[in-house]
Amino acid sequence: MTDTTQPRKKRRVFLWFFLAVQALFVIWIITGATGGHDYSDCGSLTHQQCADAQDVGTGIGVVLIVVFWCVVDFLLAVIYGIYRLAKRT
Repeated sequence: MTDTTQPRKKRRVFLWFFLAVQALFVIWIITGATGGHDYSDCGSLTHQQCADAQDVGTGIGVVLIVVFWCVVDFLLAVIYGIYRLAKRT
């Protein structure tokens, strides 16, 4: 009698988790870059100076999100590499 069972399909849990993290970062960048501008509390700045300052702040925020994204992706890659090495034995 032969064994006719199908080999188990590999589950790609880490791949889906990784893609979900990437989607969250993309959403975070889009919402951070397109956030509403409120020019009502500019103090002694002119409207143009207030808009420029908010644009600079938005740019700094997006850069910080991208740096955090790179760090998280690096850590995920290290964790995945350790997992793969541990699974080989």
